[in-house]
Amino acid sequence: MMQIKPIFAALRRHKAGTVLISLQIALTLAIVCNALFIIQQRVTQLSQPSGLDEANVLRIQNQWVGKHSEAEYGPMVATDLALLRQIPGVVDAYSTNSLPLSQGGWSMGLSLKPEQRKSTAQTAIYFADDHALATLGLKLVAGRNFRADEIRPMPSKDTLRPSVVIVTRELADKLFPDGHAVGKPVYIVDRPSIIVGVVQRLQTPWPGVRWGNTSSTLIPLQLLTNGTNYVVRTRPGQLETVRRAAPAALLAANRMRVIPDDGGVMSFAQIRADTFASDRGMAILMAVICVVLLAITAAGIVGLTSFWVGQRRKQIGVRRALGARRSDILNYFLTENLLIGIGGVVLGVVMAYGLNLWMVTRFEMAHLAAQYVLAGVAVLLLLGQGAVLAPALRASKVPPVEATRSI
Repeated sequence: MMQIKPIFAALRRHKAGTVLISLQIALTLAIVCNALFIIQQRVTQLSQPSGLDEANVLRIQNQWVGKHSEAEYGPMVATDLALLRQIPGVVDAYSTNSLPLSQGGWSMGLSLKPEQRKSTAQTAIYFADDHALATLGLKLVAGRNFRADEIRPMPSKDTLRPSVVIVTRELADKLFPDGHAVGKPVYIVDRPSIIVGVVQRLQTPWPGVRWGNTSSTLIPLQLLTNGTNYVVRTRPGQLETVRRAAPAALLAANRMRVIPDDGGVMSFAQIRADTFASDRGMAILMAVICVVLLAITAAGIVGLTSFWVGQRRKQIGVRRALGARRSDILNYFLTENLLIGIGGVVLGVVMAYGLNLWMVTRFEMAHLAAQYVLAGVAVLLLLGQGAVLAPALRASKVPPVEATRSI
């Protein structure tokens, strides 16, 4: 504690360097805290389970060509599905409008009353049949699956009016917080749809939606259009074999179709990788920025302390000649740097929350959690002490004879 007063006196004589290093620490803290928070959000989003048997699910995009009436699409799809289910290595298959994380599909509001103006919950809509749960590998936690007699064709211009639906647990809890969703009616439009089942999890096509990543609804309708997605579940280890066999079998059965070469046949792992490519890139970029900023800050502290040691060699020599030990000199520079670091992190905390507030209002980001700020403060202070250690050790080795040398 006896060193604090002379340290402050020394810092007042070197205001420019002190202010610059403090500002550098503050700016680094503000950016690193927010960058780590963004990285955590991206990594969390990347690792969220979809609810599917991801390792064994395959999507085939099918587009019919030629003139067909809507009534023809149903039998054509049924023929294709029967063919896909017969391929060796296939567990089950069904057709749908979309898949989790595919970034395309339908969403609608669900209400508890037909005359309700504002919907109770928003949901992703997946067209399905009685094979959907087995194909996707979804876990049914309440109620039952669709029955074959409940599956109905839906012309493209019809209104969505399913008689029954299956919802996810997240959506069921939003609609009926008492935990009793099965058997209850919900309204997509003016007619009630009875909830007959609840699945554990089924992610929406759009990751990060504010109304719930797993607020999804399965409806027993087959959309009659010239395009559909065939979803195939394979046995473990058979994905690549089925990936090659399925498109060939479909084209051999009916050439009046197009299966795109680019992305027409994709495993769910590929869909996930494509969807999160930008998030993965953002996380890597933020991590690089953090490393660079921390390295620059450490280099600045080393450079400034080394400069100060060079300027104070005679002063250090005088202190040594008056009886100061090496540990006293070392502690002096460590304490001096700690005070600069504390000043920097105090300003940095204010800047970190200010930057986060700007991003919240501009980009609808979440509020910065306090643990990231505390972690950033600890990292910067430890980094500063580590960076100053080498110059401080050199200062502690200055011999007392330096006191007798001219400046």
